[in-house]
Amino acid sequence: MTTAKDLFVIAIDQGPEHAVGQGDLSLALAGAELIDLVGSGAVTVDGDRVVPGGSPAPGDRLLGEAAERLTRQPPYERIEDWLWRRGRDLAAVYQTALEEGGELARKRGGRLSFGSERVEPVDSPSRRRAADRWEAKEPVLAALASVVGVDDGRSGDEPGPDDEAVTTVVAAVHDAVMELEAVRQRRTIENAAYANLWRGP
Repeated sequence: MTTAKDLFVIAIDQGPEHAVGQGDLSLALAGAELIDLVGSGAVTVDGDRVVPGGSPAPGDRLLGEAAERLTRQPPYERIEDWLWRRGRDLAAVYQTALEEGGELARKRGGRLSFGSERVEPVDSPSRRRAADRWEAKEPVLAALASVVGVDDGRSGDEPGPDDEAVTTVVAAVHDAVMELEAVRQRRTIENAAYANLWRGP
């Protein structure tokens, strides 16, 4: 499992009452992929740029796809631009991949036999690994989960990631999620104003 898959499992495992927004999660998953690519040496972070490294991408299929989509010509891509480009609908991509791999199962909500379906992680070594990282308050996983609103119960004085590149990526994910929230709020205000216009005085 990768950091992105662990993050997806932890986010889904929170249950419907603490649902994480698909857009927020997609941005965080793109950041998690980038962090794993940094860890493998497949990329480096130079300021706010994603620079392809000399090492091959890890064997994971989705990480391999992420590595293939890197901009390989100078001046290279800004981290923020990578998050938006790679993160587009990425949560749905991970859901499909984990379902196909038997890591997620569909479950109907509520007590009735009909109603909306939701997915939840199955009991598997992968889920236990994600849970172990979560319970250990692993700094990278905890930081990314916090950005999308999943509380790990850590106190504010616990150390965050100790790698400068990782810290840079997490900060970029935070900024992107905040920008997405600002867009949502603006659309809500515009829609409300439009509705009031049609209702009249």
